[in-house]
Amino acid sequence: MKFIENIDLYNKKVLIRVDYNVPLENGEVKNDFRIKQSLETIKYCLDKNASVVLMSHLGRPDGNYDNDNFSLE
Repeated sequence: MKFIENIDLYNKKVLIRVDYNVPLENGEVKNDFRIKQSLETIKYCLDKNASVVLMSHLGRPDGNYDNDNFSLE
């Protein structure tokens, strides 16, 4: 298994799949544990001057893919 510390990230583009499917209440995050857990990896990549792209999803739109309630913007 590869470890992130063994990969040359300097000036690279890095895609990180994160699980930000967190509970919301009135559009506000109720539990940020998953977000906080990913910060170490994100900061590590940024410290290596990498361009970081985060990939996640939020909720289950049940076929209503135009619903802004499921946007991560």
